[in-house]
Amino acid sequence: MTIIWNKNIKELTGEVISDKVSTTRIVWVRTVKTHPLYKKRFVVRKKYYAHDEKNESKLWDKVLIRETTPMSKLKRRKLVKVL
Repeated sequence: MTIIWNKNIKELTGEVISDKVSTTRIVWVRTVKTHPLYKKRFVVRKKYYAHDEKNESKLWDKVLIRETTPMSKLKRRKLVKVL
């Protein structure tokens, strides 16, 4: 999490799984969680729609995305950089 302008803005790292729509990328973010009772670790995957202004990311690129104000019905993130 990064602090910008005295606000907590989440930054996530994930992989681009779709680049078919112009300026929109679907990013897969994986997190590892632990079961509260059995203590087994498991992977949780979630899809986020991110805005890519310059169309710089391609399929399966690792990217950094950040929360922004809503741009459309599903897009609430912006692509910061390709890692």
